[in-house]
Order: sequence, then C-alpha cells, then structure tokens
Amino acid sequence: MRLTSKGRYAVMAMADLALHGGGERAVPLQEVARRQEISLSYLEQLFARMRRAGLVSGVRGPGGGYRLSRAASTVMIADIIAAVNEPIKATRCEEGSP
Repeated sequence: MRLTSKGRYAVMAMADLALHGGGERAVPLQEVARRQEISLSYLEQLFARMRRAGLVSGVRGPGGGYRLSRAASTVMIADIIAAVNEPIKATRCEEGSP
C-alpha cells in the first residue's frame, strides 16, 4: 500500500495519540506536532477531518486537546485514510523486493 504524505501524517498522528493518550487523556496537538515534527496548522486540518469522521473527539479548555473516540484496536488505517479524503493505492509486492 502506498500512502501520500497526508495519509502518512494522519496515521502517525493517530498512532501518537493512541500511544500518549490511550483514549483516556486529551493530548494537545502541540505535543503531537512536536513529537512527529508536523506543522501544527496542518495537524489542525487533519484532526478536523478525523473529528468529523468520528475517529477523535476534541476537549476544550485547560488540559484540552484530542482523544480517540473509540478503542485504538478498532481503528483501521483505512478509516484514517478515508477520513482525510486520501485515495488508497494498493501495489503488488514482487518477490525479492525490499
């Protein structure tokens, strides 16, 4: 499967959210942006799309940020890619390819 930059950033940001928040704690996007080295404004755009798709929920106020809307084990990469409106390009692996 070949991912675009947008799709890859969305998947890595969701993995970061699952790792550091686990659905329990709201994680500020500034922390995700710093750890993943992604622009904060770009992450805000991605998370707005993922929120509309029901993958994350936002928490306002002090200690606010984003948390997973459901258990991380139930979120599929295809859900994340679809949420940010990216096409999935499946490629065939050839024998001996890295």
